[in-house]
Amino acid sequence: MKGLKTFSKGGIHPHGRKNFTNKKAIVKAEIPDTLVVPMSQHLGAPAEAVVSVGDEVLEGMQIGKPTGFISASIHSPVDGRVKEITDIFLVNGMKSRAVVIEKTEGFIPSVKEKSDDWKTKSPQELNEIVKDLGVVGMGGATFPANVKFAVPKGAIAEYLIINAVECEPYLSADHRLLIEKTSEILEGIRIIQKIVNPKKIAIGIEINKPDAIDIIRRCAAAENLDLEVVSLKMKYPQGDEKQLIKAVTGREVPSGALPIEVGCVVSNVGTVNAVYDAVVMNQPLYERVVSVSGLGVKNPGNILARVGTPIRQLIDACGGMTGKQIKVIAGGPMMGFAFYDLDTPVTKGTSGILVLTDKEVAEAPQTACLSCGKCVTVCPMGLNPTKMFKYIDHSDYQGAMDTGLMDCKECGCCAFTCPAHIPLVQGMRLGKKMARKKKVS
Repeated sequence: MKGLKTFSKGGIHPHGRKNFTNKKAIVKAEIPDTLVVPMSQHLGAPAEAVVSVGDEVLEGMQIGKPTGFISASIHSPVDGRVKEITDIFLVNGMKSRAVVIEKTEGFIPSVKEKSDDWKTKSPQELNEIVKDLGVVGMGGATFPANVKFAVPKGAIAEYLIINAVECEPYLSADHRLLIEKTSEILEGIRIIQKIVNPKKIAIGIEINKPDAIDIIRRCAAAENLDLEVVSLKMKYPQGDEKQLIKAVTGREVPSGALPIEVGCVVSNVGTVNAVYDAVVMNQPLYERVVSVSGLGVKNPGNILARVGTPIRQLIDACGGMTGKQIKVIAGGPMMGFAFYDLDTPVTKGTSGILVLTDKEVAEAPQTACLSCGKCVTVCPMGLNPTKMFKYIDHSDYQGAMDTGLMDCKECGCCAFTCPAHIPLVQGMRLGKKMARKKKVS
């Protein structure tokens, strides 16, 4: 591990548990008869449905249009008929409008043809395709990709950094994309390179993925792509873009600043694959790879599923539950959301579904803060989580904001190490929500 790059402040090393799925090839999920497609699958303003009940829709057709600068298009994952437009709850507890589509009987997914036309298009035209086909960040944040790729006037993207860290335990969807979609990933990088025009390109991969490091390095060299493959030390939350920038370039993104302000644009490897699908294959973002894992699943694996597929179906595709499950989480165990309704649909941001047993969930009663300082030591942002939590617990949201609440990444390092089992992350989320509600700045 000596000599490997990493970020310098805080961090933890939870058990990876990648062995459940990292050797499992991606398998296509069966497309259900009814799909529930949310209008809020991205950071920012929800999309507005542009179809009505009874309308016939086609695979790839726009059914939701962006409603703001930070918003994204939504597309139908199948041929079918709009059965209903209703409200649903997403895994994070937020309410969203959703278009319910009944799949056309006998529907067969279209076979896309590869096109090299992108090589003759301008950067602006390419980014417009990324926008029109609804590409968002696939690493969890779901920030509209076209907004991130649009380098502001006067700014320079010195680095394009591809985030292939996938440091959350259990998840291996990005790892499998690197192995199985190597040429597509490299072409996707070339497309983003043309849009962003960086001076350097690097891809950060943690050292626990040696096969991915090897294949990307060999194929990039064979295709004459000037790509620096950076082997990273295993440390969480290295997949956060600020920590990744620090690890790869040594640069630190100031509080409240964006990566472009230190000359960097960061894109998740899943997003790169989605860019390839959009620009080369003319395929909107209506499917993604989901890691289904945990001791509560009989046969964990990586599933390629259409947006709108009920999560229950992905678990069934992996043999169902073992009967010993006590918690189901969407995303990773550190930043994901526990939820109860297995009919909740897959969205663009669904990176994983974890079915956990009592052997994996350490439940313990909360006690008073011990003032041990462990949360301060592991915070990658250099914050004082226990102090912020006390402010929030006493409804002093201004005090929490003044202590750096908006710099909190909700990564979970503090809660992971807390011997008092204080729900620090939930507290930070509540504090941000209440600060926004009360317009505290």
